[in-house]
This record gives sequence, C-alpha cells and structure tokens, in this order.
Amino acid sequence: MKQELLFEKYPLFVMEIHHDETDFTSVDAICEHLRTRIEAHRCAQFIAIFDHYAHTCALPEGHVATDILAAKNVIFCFGIALPCPEALAVRPRSIGVAETPQGFLISFMETPMPIANTAMEDWAESLRRTESTLNGTS
Repeated sequence: MKQELLFEKYPLFVMEIHHDETDFTSVDAICEHLRTRIEAHRCAQFIAIFDHYAHTCALPEGHVATDILAAKNVIFCFGIALPCPEALAVRPRSIGVAETPQGFLISFMETPMPIANTAMEDWAESLRRTESTLNGTS
C-alpha cells in the first residue's frame, strides 16, 4: 500500500494487486469481500456499491480510460464521531475498486481518524494472498 496525492490535493492510499497475487477474479467479488469486512466492523456501516464504470459509460459525454475494465465504489461510513455539521461534506467514505489488464487497483482517501485508516488498510491487504499461499506452502 502506498500513499499519494491525487490532483495535488487528495491524500490517497493506493494498492495495486496483480491477478496472480489474489484469489479474487472480479471487481464484484472484491466488493462483496469488502462489504463483508465492513459489516463485521463494530463502527462501520455498509451503505451501497456504486457501479461507477456503468454510470460513466452510460453518459453521452462519459469517458473512461481504456485501461479501466471495471470500476466500482464500496460506500460506507464510520460512525465514531460527528464533530460538526461540516464533517458531512467528507462523509460517507468509499473504497474504489478498479480492474485493469494487470489486476486490480484499490484506493481510498485518507481520513483524520487512525482507526478508519487502519481498518481500510487491513481490508485492502486482505485481498492479497499471503506469502505462504503465493509460494504454494499454505
């Protein structure tokens, strides 16, 4: 997992997983796995899965990069605190799941809550096979 700044203002966590590094074979399977992890978390609430690819492709002016084969957002919220009404502008959260010819790109925006960042990193890392599975020693 690496951290980067998108468009010079959005702090993101991004993880690329090649097809041979995971047992998941589709964006849908990954989204369902993430949904299960979200629903199991004591502070997170699953909201929806949004098919960003289908939505954008359906727009007359829609444009999707040619290396994006599928793209969905898993939308959820951590309900730990609502410190002010303005916090609603950055809620709920989402994890982006995109398929490319090489594999999958998992991304989410950094939060000011360490518990949320840790959970989302853990959920993303759970998509990758363990080292023992990759080496055939599981």
